[in-house]
Amino acid sequence: MTVPGFDFRTFATDGPARTGRIATAHGPIDTPAFMPVGTAGTVKAMTADAVRATGAQMVLGNTYHLMLRPGAERVAALGGLHRMMDWPGPILTDSGGFQVMSLAALRRIDADGVTFRSHLDGSAHRLTPERAMQIQHDLDATVTMVLDECTKFPATEDQARASMELSLRWAARAREAFVPRPGYALFGIVQGGVYPGLRAASAAGLDALGFDGTAIGGLAVGEGQATMFSVLDATVPALAADRPRYLMGVGTPDDILGAVARGIDLFDCVIPTRAGRTARAYTSRGVWNLRNARFAADPAPLDPACACPACTRHSRAYLHHLFRAKEILGPMLLTWHNLAYYQDLMRGLRAAIAAGGLAAHAAALRAGWAGEETA
Repeated sequence: MTVPGFDFRTFATDGPARTGRIATAHGPIDTPAFMPVGTAGTVKAMTADAVRATGAQMVLGNTYHLMLRPGAERVAALGGLHRMMDWPGPILTDSGGFQVMSLAALRRIDADGVTFRSHLDGSAHRLTPERAMQIQHDLDATVTMVLDECTKFPATEDQARASMELSLRWAARAREAFVPRPGYALFGIVQGGVYPGLRAASAAGLDALGFDGTAIGGLAVGEGQATMFSVLDATVPALAADRPRYLMGVGTPDDILGAVARGIDLFDCVIPTRAGRTARAYTSRGVWNLRNARFAADPAPLDPACACPACTRHSRAYLHHLFRAKEILGPMLLTWHNLAYYQDLMRGLRAAIAAGGLAAHAAALRAGWAGEETA
């Protein structure tokens, strides 16, 4: 059952796609929405004001990284993550399951939780479903994620089943440990690999536990876009229509188009910020590498359709120069641009769904991207 003060309402639909609004203790989120990734309490190369200027309403933090540095207790003592990072709006915190599972040789998993060694200094740590809830409570996360095992890819059906069932047991424990507060929420995470039956069983198990929203995990881990979309086709119809649906760690603009068309409401990914730091720009004409010599004397704005500072105050030639000269302003401006582009993308999708024209809008976007790609 949804906690008081946390509410999701759908305003319009276009096939499975939908646009709506999530109400939280820290403000609203218009959906479908993209959350910039602020793993360690900051969106890399961006001030909080700059993130707000892109139109982002919600950001993501990470339990694993923040528990190691500076520590959840210290964040709590400093007034919580909202105050520490100057972000009064909603924050979702990934439980750290993906990061812990990616440590491979540095972690040991059992029925109760996972023991791992820090990638920073080798120190030993223990993460259980209950501990993950406590850490995220200390961080003051608006949306808390259950601890799950991110099923590896590829995995056999038996491996995926064991992983999914472990995640369900952990989800039940997390539900018990979570402290409900008005406007705060706890999301479950659907696992099951690429197997539709396992995804449906996971979705049913989470629904019975009564989470406030549902995430789909274990995708964008190497299975390819076509497989990811087929898993969404099998999974989304099994999710409750009155709760937000969050596709974790996805992705490219084209991934987002396909997932929105299948009924997903929330996204996060490091792609736009990582690309910005490596001279790759997402534009209405495709993905451009600003280190390319073709931009060295180009006086045009990066993307005339964009209102960010990189596009309204500087030329492609200047951005090219910044990256060639290894000036830090280059990654800062291009990160701002990429995040602004993603927020513009989401605004356009919301408007297209409301107007009943999502298919035509998506086709026009893809036609633009295909026109000129130099990545």
